[in-house]
Amino acid sequence: MTDQRRQMQIGEVAERTGLSLRTIRHYEDVGLVMPSARSKGGFRLYTELDVERLMVIRRMKPLDFSLDEMRELLEITDRLAATEEPPTGEERERLRERLDAYRMVADARCEKLRAQLMAAEDFATTLHRKLDAAR
Repeated sequence: MTDQRRQMQIGEVAERTGLSLRTIRHYEDVGLVMPSARSKGGFRLYTELDVERLMVIRRMKPLDFSLDEMRELLEITDRLAATEEPPTGEERERLRERLDAYRMVADARCEKLRAQLMAAEDFATTLHRKLDAAR
């Protein structure tokens, strides 16, 4: 079995992604990720591709993407990566435009987070100076 098709139970996936079992199940419930298979005992089984998808979702969270935005973005990337009946022409261009719009939103949100981090670091530095001055 190739590494891409190796199946993992949810506990291993949780450990690899840093997501809780509850969060992974929630993402399944809302349709963001589906286990690739189920064991004979009914346990969820995930592949490396499923883990990669969960990591994409995990990276969207700090940027405050809503579940609907996550779902749409995943649908766009899935469609662009489709090998059976790949998008052509107008559909491909529309998908690329939507993907670019999400990229711009992500860039803007990253910039906002950088500014917030700078302000937080400045505050921490101020506290260090005040602590040093109080010694």
